[in-house]
Amino acid sequence: MQTSPDRHEYPAHWEADVVLRDGGTARIRPITVDDADRLVSFYEQVSDESKYYRFFAPYPRLSAKDVHRFTHHDFVDRVGLAATVGGEFIATVRYDRIGADGTPASAPADEAEVAFLVQDAHQGRGVASALLEHIAAVARERGIRRFAAEVLPANNKMIKVFTDAGYTQKRSFEDGVVRLEFDLEPTDRSLAVQYAREHRAEARSVQRLLAPGSVAVIGAGRTPGGVGRSVLGNIRDAGYCGRLYAVNKALPEGRKELDGVPAHRSVRDIDGPVDLAVVAVPAEHVPEVVTECGEHGVQGLVVVSAGYAESGPEGRERQRALVRQARTYGMRIIGPNAFGIINTSPRVRLNASLAPEVPRPGRIGLFAQSGAIGIALLSRLHRRGGGVTGVTGVSTFVSSGNRADVSGNDVLQYWYEDPDTDVVLMYLESIGNPRKFTRLARRTAAAKPLVVVQGARHGAAPQGHAVRATRLPHATVSALLRQAGVIRVDTITELVDAGLLLARQPLPAGPRVAILGNSESLGLLTYDACLAEGLRPHPPQDLTTAASAADFHAALSRALADDRCDAVVVTAIPAVGEGSVGDASLAQALRSAAAAAPAKPVLVVHVELGGLAEALSAAASTAPQAAADHDDAPRPAPRAAADHDDAPRPAPRAAADHDGNPRTARQAAADHDDNPRTALQAAAEHDDAPRPAPTGQRPPAPEVQGTAEALEGAHLIPAYPAAERAVRALGQAFTYAQWRRDAVDPGRVPEYDDIDEKGAAALIGGLLARGQGLTLGTDETCDLLGHYGVQVHRALHAPTPDAAAEAARALGYPVALKATAPHLRHRADLGGVRLDLADEDQLRRSYAELTELFGAPEELRPVVQRMAPRGVDVVVRAVIDPAAGAVLSFGLAGAASQLLGDTAHRLIPVTDREAASLVRSIRTAPLLFGWRGSAPADTRALEELLLRVSRLVDDHPEVVAVTLEPVVVAAHGLSVLGASVRLAPPPARDDLGPRTLPAY
Repeated sequence: MQTSPDRHEYPAHWEADVVLRDGGTARIRPITVDDADRLVSFYEQVSDESKYYRFFAPYPRLSAKDVHRFTHHDFVDRVGLAATVGGEFIATVRYDRIGADGTPASAPADEAEVAFLVQDAHQGRGVASALLEHIAAVARERGIRRFAAEVLPANNKMIKVFTDAGYTQKRSFEDGVVRLEFDLEPTDRSLAVQYAREHRAEARSVQRLLAPGSVAVIGAGRTPGGVGRSVLGNIRDAGYCGRLYAVNKALPEGRKELDGVPAHRSVRDIDGPVDLAVVAVPAEHVPEVVTECGEHGVQGLVVVSAGYAESGPEGRERQRALVRQARTYGMRIIGPNAFGIINTSPRVRLNASLAPEVPRPGRIGLFAQSGAIGIALLSRLHRRGGGVTGVTGVSTFVSSGNRADVSGNDVLQYWYEDPDTDVVLMYLESIGNPRKFTRLARRTAAAKPLVVVQGARHGAAPQGHAVRATRLPHATVSALLRQAGVIRVDTITELVDAGLLLARQPLPAGPRVAILGNSESLGLLTYDACLAEGLRPHPPQDLTTAASAADFHAALSRALADDRCDAVVVTAIPAVGEGSVGDASLAQALRSAAAAAPAKPVLVVHVELGGLAEALSAAASTAPQAAADHDDAPRPAPRAAADHDDAPRPAPRAAADHDGNPRTARQAAADHDDNPRTALQAAAEHDDAPRPAPTGQRPPAPEVQGTAEALEGAHLIPAYPAAERAVRALGQAFTYAQWRRDAVDPGRVPEYDDIDEKGAAALIGGLLARGQGLTLGTDETCDLLGHYGVQVHRALHAPTPDAAAEAARALGYPVALKATAPHLRHRADLGGVRLDLADEDQLRRSYAELTELFGAPEELRPVVQRMAPRGVDVVVRAVIDPAAGAVLSFGLAGAASQLLGDTAHRLIPVTDREAASLVRSIRTAPLLFGWRGSAPADTRALEELLLRVSRLVDDHPEVVAVTLEPVVVAAHGLSVLGASVRLAPPPARDDLGPRTLPAY
């Protein structure tokens, strides 16, 4: 590395891994004197045309002077970055600081010339765009505010790199050269371009993993059993559409296949490309495998091997080395310690996992960080009839294990525009980048439902997960996810309940629910459950236990035709006696009625009708025929994946059932609390059920009741064994539908003429000059908040009775006397506050009472404050969390927020509509709106206060914490009676910088 005294220390923080347009990765790092040979080799592989475009003249080779110039940098005025794959350069970028006359200069000159060179074999991969983002960030760090570039008119690719970047530009043409000048300050357009490129690249990187053209299983044992051999068999038996290879270095000479699959001793021996490698060898042998894969050009890895971060510090370092090594070759990793991936698309049919059977194809994307939970989710979806027609089955499944590289964020990028996925279900034990997850979740939820259950909510993340520390409680994180449109549930049972409803039924247009069925008691339970979920149920309609299938059909048809109804819950209990309704006939009647009104959701609550849930799932079919997808392929018997002679597997983590009780993966998969039979069994038992329709086929809407066409065109109707579960899923669907409607117009961040942003910035800069972090004093707090139009009622210290009297005369009576000691602050219930003191006598008596009750003035820290109009006491807080970002919180002061946790949260910046919803979203909000005849509070003034605090924190990230307590909201106006502000250097925000993968 460079050590000359005229050069700055090597800036290691500029190193980064990036995902390129085609889904591969590259490493970006500063160029040093040690790179001379790499630079010469790189230049030799560049075409003469590209060299001409770079130097405006034929330039076949670099001179020694050129090599010295391009490898010796001071990392301030002269900087060079290289993109590398496999340790070799594939592209370079360089800037040189220049003065107003265009000659080399030093600071304070703030302009630089920039130039790129990309190897021809890597052009079109988005390398130059990524390098531009990183060199621009470096330049801004070094005080450069503007780039200039000279480009030949014929070099359209490079001109496009600059013009598409989204920066504010100026373009001119002189002496046959196009000159581009652009400011480096990020703009809304440049950030939008950056996010769009990030989305395309990360989605493509996941697509390469989930739809490979060829797969090699490395570590497939020579004898049956073991993880590698099991995965090989699962891929083969699923009917994988691509080329499949088995790799085991211990294969005897001459052996050419395993289980009918071409076999090799090394991936290097495979004649042809390998897109995906499933690695199932012991952890100590993985580095050798990764090297072979990288040199062979493998695009991605699924590492099922264990022994990494989940095993302790040594394994954590092994995991870091694995990620660094894979990224060196441009490969992405799922895992390590992964359960695997599944793609049910008929174009792929990949089961590169430890699941012995492929789930039914459908429209649900499923992500699980835990293999045990992944097993349980796949099992429950299967038992609930989850997707036999391609409507409610699984499109793709990813179990990320330790998620050292590919995470839920990457998979969200893929599912957002995946045409085969309509609903996304995610089990997360940690969120590595909450700020980015929230951004992606908001975008995804605007297009398709996203349902999330979080594990490890009340403890540390699993050992294998590298996550950022957050100071926010789980309830706050959940509230922020809901703000982003995420449907947050608490158990995997609720995850499946919500997912099946969202996949099978339309979203409700409103909260009005019709309830009908043959049990009055079950109808009343459903009615109560609707009220608890914030829905507006109609009185239940009791059809009596004598109701026939025709009665159900007629009642459901009437309810769906009623304009006052937005959704219908049908309750059904078994009828006893001759002529009682049967499961199949009832299901047929309900499906036929629902098909006539496809815009309204229908749910069924069934009690001890074992066949009804399966019959309802048979709308267009129940289960596919055993050979529907693979007419000639035999179905394998489930194989145990625990025994493995190639790679050790850890004991499965405990999965939580819907009651919160820990259970093993085997128990979770075997547990059958939803239905007593699988959909496959139900199909065999109900000969009168309609036969399957082809996957994805949508017959025309029905016109004649009871015809086969009507049944095939109907939506699948989800069935639930308990009213509470059905209504909870419906309530979540309604809340999500409401969010979708509101998201169309999220509101705006208003401008206020009296905000003095520059004055606040100058004050903050002066205060921070004192130290790295400080809590402001009373006067400084009032001054800073005053720049944003927030006026604080000043409190004057009163160390003696005479000082209190003097303060009261200055403020004017009536006044309040308060003890501000930490144990008494904001605790009127303890008697540390005296209000409405009309004169000096009352003030002195109150002062004496306080000192007699609580001790000397030195302990009490009494203050005198002018009385504010009576109203509702609230508290407003803002904090910058290093992981989640800036968060605005609101609640009533006192027990409501402190004891009951009745606090609402929004991400900053807050719009006017979000401020209004924030005020109304706490449970005690009625106190602000005239509860029990009281005067309504001035909520408009309160919303404006929230918006001003949001602007302050958003404009000045150095303001890391603000607390306004109490704020008294009167009938007209409000009074801020207490305030505190903390300043500190802002946490680094990687969402505003260039695209990077998480550092390892």
